Amino acid sequence: MAGEPQTDCLFCKIVSGDIPATIVRESATTVAFRDINPQAPTHVLVIPRLHHPDAASLAAAAPEVAADVLREAGEVAAAEGIEAGGYRVVFNTGSGAGQTVFHAHAHVLGGRGLQWPPG
Repeated sequence: MAGEPQTDCLFCKIVSGDIPATIVRESATTVAFRDINPQAPTHVLVIPRLHHPDAASLAAAAPEVAADVLREAGEVAAAEGIEAGGYRVVFNTGSGAGQTVFHAHAHVLGGRGLQWPPG
């Protein structure tokens, strides 16, 4: 069920502390941690503490938490020193778009020039 922790979800296990991660920020509704397979010098994931399978379902069920994820993405960029040079916030939705963990999450990428369009 959306919003409830899922026992088979990697990110739910990070939120609960059952799986370690390099946490860079936490709020009442979000957790931000370094990606284990970074695609840029700075690559941090910002996730809601509650389980939602993707960004669209998060926005539909809990728009205030979706806003928190975006706000925290900006805070991560500032804390990581990439705000002034520019950064990208990416939500992949569905396996065809590269989503591999089906718990809504924003990728915060920066620290080098980022080309458009990606992939």
